[in-house]
Order: sequence, then C-alpha cells, then structure tokens
Amino acid sequence: MTRTRKPVGQIAFVGAGPGDPGLLTRRALDALVEADQVVYDRGVPESLLAHVRAQARPDAEFSPAEGVPGDVAKVLISAARSGQNAVHLVAGDPFGHDSVVKEVRAVARTAAHFEVVPGVGQAEGVATYAGVPLPGVRTAADVEDVTALDFEALATAVARGSLALAVDAGDLAAVRDGLLAAGVDGTTPVGVTGDGTGETQYTTTSSVDSFVAAALGFTGRVVLTVGAAVTDRDKLSWWENRPLYGWKVLVPRTKEQAGVMSARLRAYGAIPCEVPTIAVEPPRTPAQMERAVKGLVDGRYAWVIFTSVNAVRAVWEKFAEHGLDARHFGGVKIACIGDATAEAVRAFGIQPELIPSGEQSSEGLLAEFSPHDEILDPVGRVLLPRADIATETLAAGLTERGWEVDDVTAYRTVRAAPPPAEIRDAIKSGGFDAVLFTSSSTVRNLVGIAGKPHARTVVAVIGPKTAETATEFGLRVDVQPPHASVPDLVEALAAYAVELREKLAAMPAKQRRGSKVQGPTALRFR
Repeated sequence: MTRTRKPVGQIAFVGAGPGDPGLLTRRALDALVEADQVVYDRGVPESLLAHVRAQARPDAEFSPAEGVPGDVAKVLISAARSGQNAVHLVAGDPFGHDSVVKEVRAVARTAAHFEVVPGVGQAEGVATYAGVPLPGVRTAADVEDVTALDFEALATAVARGSLALAVDAGDLAAVRDGLLAAGVDGTTPVGVTGDGTGETQYTTTSSVDSFVAAALGFTGRVVLTVGAAVTDRDKLSWWENRPLYGWKVLVPRTKEQAGVMSARLRAYGAIPCEVPTIAVEPPRTPAQMERAVKGLVDGRYAWVIFTSVNAVRAVWEKFAEHGLDARHFGGVKIACIGDATAEAVRAFGIQPELIPSGEQSSEGLLAEFSPHDEILDPVGRVLLPRADIATETLAAGLTERGWEVDDVTAYRTVRAAPPPAEIRDAIKSGGFDAVLFTSSSTVRNLVGIAGKPHARTVVAVIGPKTAETATEFGLRVDVQPPHASVPDLVEALAAYAVELREKLAAMPAKQRRGSKVQGPTALRFR
C-alpha cells in the first residue's frame, strides 16, 4: 500500500528592514507572499504590515509574536509540520536580535526546513535616511539590552569613526551615562531620529551631554548617531528634505485612480489621504454603448476620441463582453486628450495617432484636430465615449470642423458617500496642507460631501477647466502645471514647496519669526 506523504512546510525568518516598505528585499516579499502564517514583532511598523498584508495571500494568518523565543519557535515548527509556510517577520535584520537567533537555533534542532532572509539593520538604515554617513571604523547595532553594551568599545568607535545604535527611547539616558563614563567628549555631535524611514521621521541634533533633553517626547525605537559625521546632515539629509516632506495632502479621486497619485506624492515626502469623491458606474441604459461597439467593428467611425482613462476602460470592458480585442480597432484612428489617457490606450496594445502637443484639454485637442475632408476622410464620423456630465466643448468643436459626432455616455460619475467626520473637520479647519484636484467633478463633489477646504490649504489643479470650477466655488488656485497630467501636477506642487522654502530662507530671521507662514515646514506665504 502506498502512503501519501504529508506535505512539509517551510520556515522563514525575514528581516523587515528599518520600516520603509520599499526596503523589503525581493526575497523577503517572496517569502511573505508564499506564507500561510506570519508572526510579526511589535517593532514592525503598522504601515509596513499593511503593505505586507496587501501582498500576501487572502487566507494568510497574521499574529503578533508572543512569549519567549521558545514559544515563537514552537508556533513556527507546528505550522511547518502541518504543511504550512510560516514566517517570523522582524524589524531590521533577523540576526540583529538575540531572541531571533535563539529561535533559529531551536528550529535548527528539528527537521524543519528553514531560511533566514537578511534585512537592512535599523541602526544602519535609519542613519542613512537621516543623512549621517558611517565612514571609517563604524559600529551599527540594533540594541535589545542596553546593559549588555560595551561602552569602552563604543567610545573607541566614536573616537575613530562613527556610531549608530537603535535603542528604546527610554534607554537614552543610560546610553548617555555609559558614553560619558567611557570617556566620550560631552560636546561630540549626536543625532536622535524617531520614526526612522517613516512618513514622520524626525531628527534632532545636539551633543552627548544634551541629547536626552533634545529628544524629549520621542517614544518607541529611536536611532542614535554619534560622531563628527552627524554634522554632515546639513548637506546629506535627503529623506526629511524632500520637497513635500510632512505635508498632509488630500487626494479627492476615484478609489481606483487615487493610488497612482498617492505613490508619486509619497516619493516627494507627502502624506496622502485618499478621499473618494466620485464613483464610476455603467450607464443606466447600455444601448448606446452597444451600438457604438458594433459601429467600431463595422467601420462606421474614422476616429475614436478618448477624454479620460475611465472612458478607455469602459470601451474595453464592453469589448471584453463581446469577445473582442485590439484587432477590432483596425482602420480606426485614436485621439487622446492627455498622456495618462494615452498610456491607458497603449496598455491595450494600441498606439494613439493624436495627443495634443500643447495644452492637454478639449481646446488643445481641437487645435490640432484636422477638419473633415470628404476626399481624404471617406468616413466622416467620430465616436466620443465620455462621462454623462462631460461638457459640450469638444463635441461642438468637432461639429464645426465638419465631423459627425456620436457623443455616447460610456460611464456615469456619481457622488461618493461623505468621508468620516474627522476628515471633514480636517478639510474645513486646515488640517490638510494641500489638496489636488484632477477634474471639475472632484471640486464639485468634494465641496458637496465635505465642504470647502480651508483658506490656508494649498489648492493645486490639473488644468484650466478645473481651475475655473475651483474659482467658481471660491477657492484660490495656487498651483497649475503647464501640462494636464498627474505626474506634472505633483511635480508642480513640489516645485511650489521648494519655492516657498527658498523665500523663507531669504527672509531676515526677525521677519521670519513674525511672518504668518503656514504649513508643516512653515513655508507657505499668504
């Protein structure tokens, strides 16, 4: 009789790095994606856990590590013996924790298959994010027990190079006393960084004899950097010096579209808050779109003009319903109102014939769209699939140029439900440093469901039509990019922040203190 062998699971000890999800290695992500059970240390930031959960299998179980190392090891071994893949996710590097080393030894004494995936150490990683290099003789350690530190060795490291320690904020006084007792000069520069690599990372610089008082209010794990290299922060600090660092930015878009903008904002250091103001739904009656798709296949149209990513998605979804693909666009030319829409078309394997080289708007497209010529254009009809609330500018302009226009409702935009009360209050009271509007409907709907942004909130709009609507609602438009696209909108906001920083730096200190500048970095002028 053949016995069925029970599948054997794998155990992985995975280093999460210092906190920024972008510092997870590819192997770490692979292990987490394959995991059935993830046990995580409490030192792993919630933002990183949220990122991991989004990547993991839907049925993966997440639980905090509890008890002594032997208890955690038992959980991992039990999961592996039942055929599951188990991961212990730890802050920094696995072997930077004595407790994790004990767990690995316990697992190694069994027949379980295991691996240890390195991670960027907290001390070393946060020092880099704080702009403090660790040249020469260097010591970087993630410390669990301050009483076990060899302060004589640390003093030697400070004298000959640099030192970085990840410790609990409550242990800072003990570290200060140990360094001074070991002979470290009390005037030696020190940096203390909280929320290392996080959205609210903050570094205070002082000296060995004063850093405990300078770090008053810091909680949780902090990274202490000691040595002459701390003074290099003036030139090398990059994470905290990004243009929008610390800015809370409101992103009122559809849920599906907000992610791209939020990712770009985070790259510039902002803290985006996505508030869906509109939802995209199919048209109430699908007959128009059915006829339009049939017309495309039958060669009824010379052009299809897409004015939004949603319009592209609506047409392709209708194509998919009928088993059609990009080949059925043969002979039909495509125009797109902007780069983002064009990218959506290219994603389906089609290259648009026309994208405005100047202003990316209805007017910009019309300026470059050729009038209908009966000889050159034997088919004189244009398909314009759009939202139910779209303006008539484009359709009217095409008609004036001699084209027949089928202006078809491809999708409906409906107002989303109001955001939670705390977000509504923040919008009205100036709790957001900036708001980015990408269409007239986002302006109308945000005001409708949450009220007008406070006067000190920077208002950035994607194009002239959106600017007009914002002005109609009594909003002051501060930022408008030269080209109507999400990347250009975010870059324009970042450039605006840099300009304000430069203005503030040029102000006399006395005037700077008395100015009514707003914002997370005190950069805004009114």
